[in-house]
Amino acid sequence: MTERRNTPPAAAPEAAYYPRIINPVRFSRAVVFAGDEDVRAAAAELAENMPWTRVEVARGPASLARGDDEEAAVFLFDDTGLVVADVDRLRSRGGDTVVVLLSLNDDVHISPPAVARERHPYTSRADLVFAADREDVPPRTIIGPAVRCAEDLLNIRSYSRERRFIFLIVDDEPRWFSQFLPALYGIIGQRADVMIARTFEKALECLFGVDRPSAIDRRNLASRGRGDDIICLITDLYFPRGDDPAGPAGRELVDLVQSAYPRIPIIVASKDRSADDLRGRALILPKGDPGSLQILKDYIQDHTGMGDFVLAAADGRETFRLGDLARMDEFLAEAAEPSKRGARLREALDRSAERDAFSTWFYMHGHARAAEILRPRQDRGLALVRELRRVIAAERALIRTTPFMIGGEPVFELPDLLEVLKRIETSRIQALSDNDVFSNWLEWKGFHGLAEELRPIHGSGERLRELLAGAVEKWIAFHRETGPPG
Repeated sequence: MTERRNTPPAAAPEAAYYPRIINPVRFSRAVVFAGDEDVRAAAAELAENMPWTRVEVARGPASLARGDDEEAAVFLFDDTGLVVADVDRLRSRGGDTVVVLLSLNDDVHISPPAVARERHPYTSRADLVFAADREDVPPRTIIGPAVRCAEDLLNIRSYSRERRFIFLIVDDEPRWFSQFLPALYGIIGQRADVMIARTFEKALECLFGVDRPSAIDRRNLASRGRGDDIICLITDLYFPRGDDPAGPAGRELVDLVQSAYPRIPIIVASKDRSADDLRGRALILPKGDPGSLQILKDYIQDHTGMGDFVLAAADGRETFRLGDLARMDEFLAEAAEPSKRGARLREALDRSAERDAFSTWFYMHGHARAAEILRPRQDRGLALVRELRRVIAAERALIRTTPFMIGGEPVFELPDLLEVLKRIETSRIQALSDNDVFSNWLEWKGFHGLAEELRPIHGSGERLRELLAGAVEKWIAFHRETGPPG
């Protein structure tokens, strides 16, 4: 496999902090070819927010194939552009190529894939189809998430050497997931990928590596499919299965996932009244309702390891919320006590262990070493408490003694980071910002609020330096009042 020019910088010495980057391949080139003026203008959003990518607006079909054949490239079309483009020629370049349609056709917005292909054959030429319009999904809003989704697809498909973290969205209508995707990426940042399946068969292929339930090998799930990498399923109730263009396939999908992977949290996005039958098994998220995005964010934070560690009672009610390693260790010390309370706490810990919640939380907060130790283990009771305390003690020692190297300079705490940010060359800041390394390091150190603030920040030059330094200065003042994280 050819080494890409847009891979992350080489790792620092073993003693230094270096984050796990989920997408090792980034697009070097993004080409927009569209008849619609708003789609062409949206290219400026990419140039502003993806400085690692060379963004071009093609003036004609002949200019599309120009460029280095070995580059990872995404081509974005509106309906008119995709009709006239020679997509087969683009795919024959030899590099990593993903073709994206930003459709302004209302019929495409609400049509399952097979129906769209029959009525509008050009849609079959795209790897991913998104909706764009003048009101709900302006091109400037969807173009960035569309490119990120294309990058996720490329890396999942071709660069999956390590364990991944995937949000699987199952919905046949581009209109809904196009409205939803910008909010989702705003929540997860660079911590997880998104994969879209628009049919029951494609969802099964992603989860189980098969296209029908009878072919699922329940004795050896890890050998096929990516179910072990899915950290959240977000599904509609009605989407195509076989010859049925709009049947209730979502209900069967929920049953299959809960049977094979009970640890996967499920969000059912539907306004259909029958969705109420799934309450208690899934979060029911009515599409388009006011406040639904905040409900979504809260659920993702609490159930996919991205926020506090939440322990629940047997009936699912939240009982404890642990924000950092210090609070978790205090809780574990209480759970180790030979008392009725200690026994109840150990039961809550066991329920979390059954859902693989510990390793997921450690992964999402940058503690990959701890997660790798915990993931294959099946400890329960006092053995689980002892192992968690041992892992946390080792991780806290690493955090205290391991520097974050920026341009050859060691950074241990926020004042060190601020000092380096103010004087280092902006080109060195750029590569770290593009891969969300700053927010990953801050998450690892326990500065979760600052990590959340920096996660969506992108840009270049002095403007990027000002944004980063300003945020760090604000949080230094905050932690002077509250104390450092545990």
